[in-house]
Amino acid sequence: LTSPAEMQTTMQTSRLSTRQVAGARVAGNASSRNVVVHANHGQKSHSGRWRAIDAGVDTSDDQQDISRSRGMVDDLFQGFQGTAGTANAIMSSSDYVSTARRNFNNIEDGFYISHSFLDKMTVHIAKNFMDLPKIKVPLILGIWGGKGQGKTFQCSLAYKKLGISPIVMSAGELESGNAGEPAKLIRQRYREASDVIKKGKMCSLFINDLDAGAGRMGDGTQYTVNNQMVNATLMNIADNPTNVQLPGVYKNEEIPRVPIVCTGNDFSTLYAPLIRDGRMEKFYWNPTREDRIGVCMGIFQEDKVSKSDVERLVDAFPGQSIDFFGALRARVYDDKVRSFVSELGVENLSKRLVNSREGKVSFERPSMTIDVLMKFGQELVQEQENVKRVQLADAYLAGAELAGVGGTSLPEGYDGMSASAAPKRKRRSSLLQ
Repeated sequence: LTSPAEMQTTMQTSRLSTRQVAGARVAGNASSRNVVVHANHGQKSHSGRWRAIDAGVDTSDDQQDISRSRGMVDDLFQGFQGTAGTANAIMSSSDYVSTARRNFNNIEDGFYISHSFLDKMTVHIAKNFMDLPKIKVPLILGIWGGKGQGKTFQCSLAYKKLGISPIVMSAGELESGNAGEPAKLIRQRYREASDVIKKGKMCSLFINDLDAGAGRMGDGTQYTVNNQMVNATLMNIADNPTNVQLPGVYKNEEIPRVPIVCTGNDFSTLYAPLIRDGRMEKFYWNPTREDRIGVCMGIFQEDKVSKSDVERLVDAFPGQSIDFFGALRARVYDDKVRSFVSELGVENLSKRLVNSREGKVSFERPSMTIDVLMKFGQELVQEQENVKRVQLADAYLAGAELAGVGGTSLPEGYDGMSASAAPKRKRRSSLLQ
């Protein structure tokens, strides 16, 4: 028989072991649920079994989660059937694809890239991806020059050569009806390019015609708040390229540096502190004779125009831009198109060119001899001279110009009474004078 004292000791021992087992179970369950409660400078942080869906941790697709919830809730609370129910994803996969990222793989090989142009872009982009000691590398490369000299196309060829798909912006996006919207868009596009770099691919921000969107063209244009904000935003990004935040977000987060390349015609119209040497490296693109010949060889490469003919063509129009020769090649097809329209009939043109079952219209390549090219080149030059010679705005804005008074309505080469022989009348006074 057991004495009462021994029985009491046995009961206390069993209670103690039961508490230890229960404590071990609680600790085991807590560890399985990953429940951790600790003090950190007086603050408690809790990470439980639902930590994977907490804000800042969840990496799943909310749109897919919405679709997965179908059938988990009674139909009474799912709304309409079909595409109007609450279990249907609002966004599609195409909404996640960047519309600003440009791919230049569609450009065929064989086009000429200027050595100096490619060298300047390559060195600038490479320097921005290097960690050079005690050297401040300008973030922006400004390529400027005359109209129609192929700045944008040379940039596209250089990007393709480097294997970079840049984030592209145009001058039209630098103005908006909402104040501050273009500056916000620049920051968004910059961070979008930074995310591409973060994933292990080179990227760049490419802005076309920066001076047209953010410059001030004399007294004829209005300097708006958005112009000022665009210049200020680019200055701020150039000074802090690894800390670019969206408006209203003040989180100190370091992002990869993104080189910026922009084109323009006259960067003197921009805010002077933006184009200083520490922020923008400037490159004046004025193609040499060798560059012009090389580009024209790429333009006429499918027409079997010899190099000697191209050299003769370039030397015949030294004052023309490079896009003049592209327009010249397109002008040669006018006779083919004219004969096609006459055979088909003007009334049947819409049925043949729009949603036609016969497919695209194809022509035989016209003969592009040097004589033909020189002929159409002279026609283009004559049209340019007409624009410079007949300036009707001067006559119309100066006052009420009536037909037959100043000669603006006379046909070219009219043999009758010329404007000089016409009786001169006293011009009425105008408020514009």
